[in-house]
Amino acid sequence: MNSTGPNARNLLGIEDLDRAEIERLLDSGRHFKSVPPRKKLDALRGRSIVNLFFEPSTRTRTSFEIAAKRLGADTIGIQTLGSSLSKGESLVDTLNTLAAMNPDIIVMRHAASGAPHFLARHLSTPMINAGDGQHEHPTQALLDALTILEVKGTLQGLRVAIIGDIAHSRVARSNIHLLSKFGADIVACGPATSVSKNLTQLAPGVSLTNRMRDAVRDADVIMMLRVQLERQNVEVFPKSEYFRYFGLSLEHVALARPDAIVLHPGPINRGREISSEVADSQRSMILNQVENGVAIRMAVLEWVCSG
Repeated sequence: MNSTGPNARNLLGIEDLDRAEIERLLDSGRHFKSVPPRKKLDALRGRSIVNLFFEPSTRTRTSFEIAAKRLGADTIGIQTLGSSLSKGESLVDTLNTLAAMNPDIIVMRHAASGAPHFLARHLSTPMINAGDGQHEHPTQALLDALTILEVKGTLQGLRVAIIGDIAHSRVARSNIHLLSKFGADIVACGPATSVSKNLTQLAPGVSLTNRMRDAVRDADVIMMLRVQLERQNVEVFPKSEYFRYFGLSLEHVALARPDAIVLHPGPINRGREISSEVADSQRSMILNQVENGVAIRMAVLEWVCSG
């Protein structure tokens, strides 16, 4: 249940969730997606949610705000650049100050891996990890799973190719943890510097390759990753060279199964990770992922509040 702080139910990562908990969240996300977008619910009426983002974000932050408002909650967004943190206040002091204001949930994104776990041990306020460094991004994996389920009807036994800058990707780690719990066959592909043998230790059913064509061949799902330029000291590959070896083109998609789908967490770097022809094709589920992000985050907020 990801509970660490006293009397708190947290969502800190996928790794510690069991299959039943994941299925419950996916079922709840499916339910919330069926609710008309303009219909405001009262499931979290009177609740307050703090969105504390230490990294730039558009999709995740906005979808959490929309999700909270659709459930009837009040949201407070904290801009860290102008906060007390920029004046030298410690992270723990900032969180303790926020907790003293008695919010019902803190949604946090931070560049340091493990930051939400550290704070959850000190705070009784429930916390949701909206992405921590190179560690996990649990709601992204949940919305990806919901997107796959809508098209494939199951996660069991699918061949899923995860391609790109895996070493720096919290999205990859959360997806590997989730998909492996449902028996998916996962192949991780990327530059040699981004595909470590340690990935096979994350979960069963993970294989590695540096060859794009081998990764996408007979794949049911092709999951592209954004190149994490902000988490690298140097650019590993020039844009054109990266696309040549690890960018997804129509030629690659043709090697996958005829009904294969393409995912990407966004924002898309066209011409680096994926061609416009693929991103805008009927195989692309990228906009479906954005839509499902709101429904999944509604499910997560309700689940955390009900703990």
